[in-house]
Amino acid sequence: MDLKAFIRDIPDFPQKGVIFRDITPLLKDSTAFKHAIDTIVEEAKKYEFDVIVCPEARGFMIGAPLAYILNNGFVPVRKPGKLPYKTISDTYELEYGKAELHIHEDAIKPGQKVLIVDDVLATGGTALALKRLVEKVGGQVVASAFLIELTYLNPRDLLKDLPIIAPIKY
Repeated sequence: MDLKAFIRDIPDFPQKGVIFRDITPLLKDSTAFKHAIDTIVEEAKKYEFDVIVCPEARGFMIGAPLAYILNNGFVPVRKPGKLPYKTISDTYELEYGKAELHIHEDAIKPGQKVLIVDDVLATGGTALALKRLVEKVGGQVVASAFLIELTYLNPRDLLKDLPIIAPIKY
């Protein structure tokens, strides 16, 4: 199945010069969404991990079904002020600005193995921030998974040796 056929390009969003890869057409098509999740599941099975860590909000849409199917825990990472317990944060660069993410300080047990999941891997900034957060709370990132990888932004340069799963590449 050509999953790219279900991705809508939105030019100049959220700012001029950026092409936003809209996953909502894929999400609303049950066959395409199932195929995308199943494809990521098969690749993720190659790694041993305890929990899946995802940033809000689109990351939740990919990570939650993966956690359910793979029988792993799910750890939400959110924007400032959204988590109710004590948090640890990380600030990072986006393709078009800066952002901050928070994780509960007790979300991951020391030594737990983690799969980072998000919808799109662009510059790698969000994934690197997630990796730093996981390490700050004592976890070990073993791999990462995304619905889409924007290879033209060279995210692998930033993520070095972190294994990356991405069924759709631009």
